[in-house]
Amino acid sequence: MRVLIADDHTMVRESLVGVLLAAGDVQVVAQASDGIEAVELALKTRPDVVVADLSMPRLNGLEVVRRLREALPQTRVLVLTMHGEDEYVLQAVRAGASGYLVKDSAASELLSALRSLHAGRGHFGPQAAKALADQLHRPERPLDDPYGRLTEREREVFHLIAEGMTTKDIAQRLGISTKTAENHRGRVLDKLGVRNTAELVRYALRKGLVE
Repeated sequence: MRVLIADDHTMVRESLVGVLLAAGDVQVVAQASDGIEAVELALKTRPDVVVADLSMPRLNGLEVVRRLREALPQTRVLVLTMHGEDEYVLQAVRAGASGYLVKDSAASELLSALRSLHAGRGHFGPQAAKALADQLHRPERPLDDPYGRLTEREREVFHLIAEGMTTKDIAQRLGISTKTAENHRGRVLDKLGVRNTAELVRYALRKGLVE
């Protein structure tokens, strides 16, 4: 089983690599420390399963899941996160996740989840399974996209703004003109209904898009 690990905490990644390699039937083909890198490495290595955190720099895990579902439909995604709340589970499943575990799960459950996904099945921990069951009984409950109407590029700009980058920094990072970066920034603020960077950061924290 070929696995890619995406988490912005080095210690977490190293721990996961140790657990997976000890299993004997898992090959870790790549490690990513942010969302953009996760997508790029997945496109390059085409793993069987991606293990992804939700809160990552440059691109949130939900958007990573969504992009991988579109670009690599044969690659399954297991969300491994601190967030066990219903809204995170439901957003991840809607984005295309095939499994969901919280980080206090046992190593044996992680391996079981990976093997289930590799076999074409899903795997959801107790908290996630309860959230899905509740949603089935309450289908009228609204489920909004935390990114609203932002385009893929605007979602990247959103995270760079939340990280404290200036318009010039964003332009350099994305390889675009300062004017284009400024236009993206303006559309992000307008679409989300926030007036400045401080309000955008509060919005991101409220929606769980950054830690």
